[in-house]
Amino acid sequence: MATNVEVMRNGTENPLGLLRRFTKRVQGSGVLPRVRGIRYYERTLSHYKTKMKTLESINHRAEVARDIKLGKINPDLPRGRGKR
Repeated sequence: MATNVEVMRNGTENPLGLLRRFTKRVQGSGVLPRVRGIRYYERTLSHYKTKMKTLESINHRAEVARDIKLGKINPDLPRGRGKR
């Protein structure tokens, strides 16, 4: 799936002009959007995997609720990911 983009330097062309022509040729060939699409592609999860993930989150919520009830977790503190 290699798409080679090649530009040859004209007689009196300076390096910036050559680089500009190369950049335009790469944009026109559509290589970058295809590579970025492949890079960030994620498969859809199967029905079983989705079900297991849902059950995991339900169990986790139940554990947190139980810990709050037992006083192990302060319900007033913010919970979640990252800084606030």
